[in-house]
Amino acid sequence: MTESKDVKEEAMFRSAKMSLVEIYVPSEEARHILHEIGILGVMQFRDLNKGINDFQRSFVQELRVLDNIERQYWFLKSQLDKKSIEIVSYPYDVLDIQMSDIEVFSENAALLENRVSQMSDAFEALQKKRMELIQCRYTIETVKNFFTGNDPHGLSLMPLSEDSAGLHSQFISGVIDRDKVGVFQQILWRVLRGNMYYYTEEIQEPIYDPKKGEDIFKSTFVIFSHGTLIRKRIIKIAESLNANIYEIELNAEQRLRQLRELDDDLSDLKLVLQETDSALSSELIAVSRDLARWWEVIAREKRVYQIMNLCDYDGSRKTIIAEGWVPNDEIPKLTETVRSSSSSDAVPTIINVLETSKTPPTYHRTNKFSVAFQSICDTYGVASYQEINPGLPTIITFPFMFAIMFGDLGHGFLMFLAAAVLVFKEEKIKSLKRDEIFDMAFSGRYILLLMGFFSMYTGLMYNDIFSKSLTLFKSGWQWPSYWEDGQLVFAKQIGVYPFGLDWAWHGSENALLFSNSYKMKLSVLMGYLHMTFSYFFSLSNAIYFGEVIDIVGNFIPGLLFMQSIFGYLSLCIVYKWSVDWLAIKQQPPGLLNMLIMMFLSPGSVVEPLYSHQSGVQITLLAIALVCVPWLVLVKPLYLRHRIRQKEKSAIYESLVSRETEHESHQAVSSSRTATHGTSTEDDEDSDESETFGDIMIHQVIHTIEFCLNCVSHTASYLRLWALSLAHAQLSTVLWTMTLENAFGMTGIVGVFLTVFLFGMWFCLTVVILVIMEGTSAMLHSLRLHWVESMSKFFIGEGTLYQPFNFKDLNYRF
Repeated sequence: MTESKDVKEEAMFRSAKMSLVEIYVPSEEARHILHEIGILGVMQFRDLNKGINDFQRSFVQELRVLDNIERQYWFLKSQLDKKSIEIVSYPYDVLDIQMSDIEVFSENAALLENRVSQMSDAFEALQKKRMELIQCRYTIETVKNFFTGNDPHGLSLMPLSEDSAGLHSQFISGVIDRDKVGVFQQILWRVLRGNMYYYTEEIQEPIYDPKKGEDIFKSTFVIFSHGTLIRKRIIKIAESLNANIYEIELNAEQRLRQLRELDDDLSDLKLVLQETDSALSSELIAVSRDLARWWEVIAREKRVYQIMNLCDYDGSRKTIIAEGWVPNDEIPKLTETVRSSSSSDAVPTIINVLETSKTPPTYHRTNKFSVAFQSICDTYGVASYQEINPGLPTIITFPFMFAIMFGDLGHGFLMFLAAAVLVFKEEKIKSLKRDEIFDMAFSGRYILLLMGFFSMYTGLMYNDIFSKSLTLFKSGWQWPSYWEDGQLVFAKQIGVYPFGLDWAWHGSENALLFSNSYKMKLSVLMGYLHMTFSYFFSLSNAIYFGEVIDIVGNFIPGLLFMQSIFGYLSLCIVYKWSVDWLAIKQQPPGLLNMLIMMFLSPGSVVEPLYSHQSGVQITLLAIALVCVPWLVLVKPLYLRHRIRQKEKSAIYESLVSRETEHESHQAVSSSRTATHGTSTEDDEDSDESETFGDIMIHQVIHTIEFCLNCVSHTASYLRLWALSLAHAQLSTVLWTMTLENAFGMTGIVGVFLTVFLFGMWFCLTVVILVIMEGTSAMLHSLRLHWVESMSKFFIGEGTLYQPFNFKDLNYRF
């Protein structure tokens, strides 16, 4: 029985193993073969022309043609947006096309751009003419109102005869934007020093302005003043504020004839506008049916030619040489695809796997469930090649740490319910247009689902549902059957509650004191377990890479230091919980004071927790102190010894084979130049030697950071306690201030208050306790993973694997 070829490496705990692959492709088939590789999406191409300017590469002309076609498509899309016409988008297979087809695409795009541009310009010109006619008509009405005294604003204007005062030949009339009327009046008053008469009316209906593409509220004006020079100044000021000036007839009969001509022109123009708009819309609707497919074809072709510019092209040899990183388990599939796509008999397609010392990119295989958790870790830093991926344990630890801070059965259920809707309706939601915030929530739907689920679990542990308790089992405490008001009542323990926190603690006077102590110690224990769990990943990395010195010089002393202090504190917490202090009639000691005195006064124990405590603490303190110089000195001294051995070996080899190496280096350099031009890629991979001083400084910094972080990171986990307490207290306050006030009232008022306060309580619960508090707890859980956990083992100096494919091209809209 043979293993199936489709079985792929899991590549979640560690990144997939990669190989550097070299492909020799005939130049006439390069575009087609690279297109097939892009469909396969398994190869990350390297730039073999890094020393060549982008404008001097081999396929710049083809990219310019495609850029121009893309520009024309953007123009067509802008016209579709103006008409609010949706682009028809549907699943289809984009078949491979030849370069001759690109020329057809270019001709069609130019033809469509020309036709749509002409029709759009004609339509805008007609709209502008219509706007001018409408504004002129309103201006005539304003002039008529002024001379006849028919003021719509009720200013009781005196009617003027057409020959009075000789002012008629001097008036200026027009239309201006309503928000510029005040500025217009002030400028005229200052420039003319009040030597004018200004009259204005507001146009009640907005007028569509094709230049701005929106309806604008405007006002008409009539201005009287003396002198030709003043008239020119008024016109210049009006034009500077984008006002439109219209020559209106003085004679009433002439104005009436002018008004009739305007009405006839508007009627004819309306018909022409309708016909032009109908023709333009029909053309754009036809374009909208195929624009998405055309755009995808061009976007794919552009992507292919961009990749071809990364390859080494030799026109004389009729070949294109490409290099790229491919997962080892994808190489057979890539080989099969390339060879099946090649049809040239004269120049065969060759695929080689190269030996290289360059560091491959990091590739973790994910699915729709794990991709969001992986994104959390990749946002902080991409794991180094073959390093343990922190994204795998994050799937459990991230929502669980969140749930410790957000522990409430009711709030967790609301979050779980909302996430479940996103999960079960994901196929439908994917096809919808989503804004940035909703898309973020949808992308992390499985994170929200687990956060809600774990919050329901911790809510059961805390026995907390919307700040109330559940009486699922019989309480382990019994209250007296009778007491008087004001009397201090003590409960008697009659058993142990089988699961979680006993509901009898809710409502007791010392409930907050008890839960504070319980959750604070629980936070320290969770922090200790999380950091120790993460720290052992550094051991696994050292074993995998064969770095014995990292185990001896870093892991072992670091583990002893952390366990001798905080491991001891965690063990004391558990031991203190296991002792019945009432039975032995002793006061339980304070563990914080015990830890402080362990350093300040070694050997002295004020409140003993167990026998022989003084000797144990002195031993642990001695171990911690020994680990500090161990961390500082062991690894640098070992590396110093290894550097000296390399130097001695290098001196000996240089004396024996200096000339041979020089000739070999020249041969390799000339061969590389002939094959890959002036490529100097991956200079960052060159191994720069470090001196002993550099190594020593780095190790001292590492030791200081590790020792201080053991303290600060353990204290940082107290946020689990603080946010859990804050969430529970805020939930209690919200219940007390809203819904609790409705209970006890009867009648119609009671019903109304119950419904109203329930709605108020529910809305505030969702907005404040679920969304805002949930976001806060999520950010704190994120910090615990990025800083406290990942710093114990994570190097994060990798580069993300980004294969060439046709996903998320820029034609998406």
